[in-house]
Amino acid sequence: MSAIRLLVLGAVRRHGRAHGYQVRGDLEYWGAHEWSNTKPGSIYHALKQMAKQGLLHAHEIAPSPAGGPPRVEYEVTDQGTEEYFGLLREALVTYDQRGDVKTAAIGFMVDLPRAEAVALLKERSRRIEQWRASVTEHYIPEDGPGQLGHIGEIMNMWVHTADSEAEWTRGLVSRIEQGAYTFADEGEPFAGLLAEDARGQ
Repeated sequence: MSAIRLLVLGAVRRHGRAHGYQVRGDLEYWGAHEWSNTKPGSIYHALKQMAKQGLLHAHEIAPSPAGGPPRVEYEVTDQGTEEYFGLLREALVTYDQRGDVKTAAIGFMVDLPRAEAVALLKERSRRIEQWRASVTEHYIPEDGPGQLGHIGEIMNMWVHTADSEAEWTRGLVSRIEQGAYTFADEGEPFAGLLAEDARGQ
């Protein structure tokens, strides 16, 4: 899965309608250029491609003040909404997902109802345990990584990473179940989410 599809669809959806500069500003504000391969050129390319694919609707508005071509504002279509939520749900439950995709999914999880987010994260925990069990069929951490030579350190790293992520996921589920954060249809989303929120403060 490409993180940029999830990020761009989510960013446009946050605004209702947004032009490329707004999307770029939001993703930079979230630091996506630090933890993903999201670069300005890839953002504009993704917007145009997803418009061609019917995931976004492109609205041409007034010409650029600098005399360039008309500015284009994008809006997520019904097909794009379906794609967005499909990507989001898949990213939340899949353990062996790229780090940038997982990070984007956590950033957008509040677009789901609270109960669904909890269910997806619990499924994530189950899949981590299942993945760990499949690894430890061949490698028992208690025997020490040296039992397999230095290659054992790779499996040791995998197991420790899985344990850490499972613990973090359980903690997140607990916080959400106790009422943390504002989820879909519960009220106003987090006020500091968009770059323009920061500028308005």
